[in-house]
Amino acid sequence: MTLPVAILAGGLATRLHPVTETLPKALIPVAGEPFAFHQLRLLARKGLRRAVFLVGYLGERIVEAVGDGRRFGVEVDYVFDGPQLLGTGGAIAAALPRLGDAFFVLYGDSYLECDYLAAEKAFLSSRKPALMTVFLNEGRWDTSNVEFAEGRILRYSKVTRTPRMRHIDYGLGAFRKDVFADVPHDRPTDLATIYEQLAAAGDLAAYEATQRFYEVGSFSGITELEQHLAQAAL
Repeated sequence: MTLPVAILAGGLATRLHPVTETLPKALIPVAGEPFAFHQLRLLARKGLRRAVFLVGYLGERIVEAVGDGRRFGVEVDYVFDGPQLLGTGGAIAAALPRLGDAFFVLYGDSYLECDYLAAEKAFLSSRKPALMTVFLNEGRWDTSNVEFAEGRILRYSKVTRTPRMRHIDYGLGAFRKDVFADVPHDRPTDLATIYEQLAAAGDLAAYEATQRFYEVGSFSGITELEQHLAQAAL
């Protein structure tokens, strides 16, 4: 039994305007299909069987396009943001009744070809409340934000970077539900803040991915993913 995965798909995707003024980022066309179709098929190939989309802006469009997910090999459910935006951390906290005691969290614009079951094994064997997948980025594809050494995350910050930060948050995490027990319900909470607090307390396990990440949060990222998918299809 693999962990379910919460997919963060409620953002406004302002970097992709004007396209995302009428289309949620999860449905951005990639190689002729909505990105979510590619993402869900990848999850199924990697052994995941259940996903919960955490949606907000134009979320109804995602429900219409993806449905119950069976045609992709993944059982799909949805949790909508309420009238107040709760941020990534708050959205996860609100979805806990659908996620169970432990679960993955995946950014809705990430296409990650890592070994999800190996990451799950690392998380469960660590006995820590959370795990972050990291990748040796060296500032190549985005700004590195993780100091990682000897299998341990020493520091994580998206604000205060140091030269020792050679790795990056890869885009996949694993959590026990207790991590979100104290997340407020009346104001936004960013998942990055929760990660930073866990790292500072020594409560954040790590799994190092070796395959580069792809993302559709930018037009250049979409082009790169399309090129990668075309190459993989040869």
